[in-house]
Amino acid sequence: MKFPNPYTLLQIAELINCQFIGDDNFPVLGMNEIHVVEAGDIVFVDHPKYYDKALNSAATIILINKEVDCPEGKGLLISDDPFRDFNKLTNHFKPFKAATSSISDSAIIGANSVIQPNCFIGHHVVIGENCTIHSNVSIYDDTVIGNNVTIHAGTVLGANAFYYKNRPEGFDRLKSCGRVVIEDHVDIGANCTIDRGVTGDTTIREGSKLDNQIQIGHDTVIGKKCLIASQVGIAGCVVVEDEVTFWGQVGCTSGVTIGKKAVLLAKSGISKSLEGGKSYFGVPAEDIRLKYKELASIRQIPEVLELLKSKK
Repeated sequence: MKFPNPYTLLQIAELINCQFIGDDNFPVLGMNEIHVVEAGDIVFVDHPKYYDKALNSAATIILINKEVDCPEGKGLLISDDPFRDFNKLTNHFKPFKAATSSISDSAIIGANSVIQPNCFIGHHVVIGENCTIHSNVSIYDDTVIGNNVTIHAGTVLGANAFYYKNRPEGFDRLKSCGRVVIEDHVDIGANCTIDRGVTGDTTIREGSKLDNQIQIGHDTVIGKKCLIASQVGIAGCVVVEDEVTFWGQVGCTSGVTIGKKAVLLAKSGISKSLEGGKSYFGVPAEDIRLKYKELASIRQIPEVLELLKSKK
């Protein structure tokens, strides 16, 4: 998320009441998660395991819970609870704003687009031309939808990321201030759920087609002309490259990349990044040729056992 205007390191430190290391006027332009940070962004880190990754990232302001050497050309915000203070910044720059109507006055809806009854269209939503939004669709604030998009009944775009910190008193949610972006010629089936990015965008690229009852997690990017069958669940921060096919009930862990033109057969479980141009099956998903050989070998186990018994 980029701030509406540039801020200084001193101003941000005053907002969250923390110490800082660096020039008072060091520029702060936004805040983002580690996988999407750019120069001028704040990134937070609260575990020693990830200190080096955050300090060496593209982010130039690190919100951290330990006083460390400040890398050249960067600034530090020293906090006893970076998770809490990251949420404070989200609340300040992107506070929740309650709706006062089913379709916000700030929403922009293009020519020849149809919004069926009982839909909710939030603040600053943009819907392009020639779209059809069927009944009972909920489109949360800041969602961007391109031209010639169809969204079927009951789908929800822009719910919170499933991202929590486990504290002694219970789970603490990391607040979401990102968006959902749906490009041109995308079809989305009934009762799908596409979560907003924590600070960036969850994106469905041009020409992709989603069946019913699909869940896509925060900050995930679905490439162009992908086909996703029903009951697929894709976790957050996944990159699905162009022309990938997911058949029914595939599950995918977070933070992995699925290469271009990969095919995932039904009920497969993705636990790691997969190369493009291959077909995969199983839990965990593996190259289909290797998996079928493995299954064929397993079927021979009873015969092998009987043979061993006969030789005793």
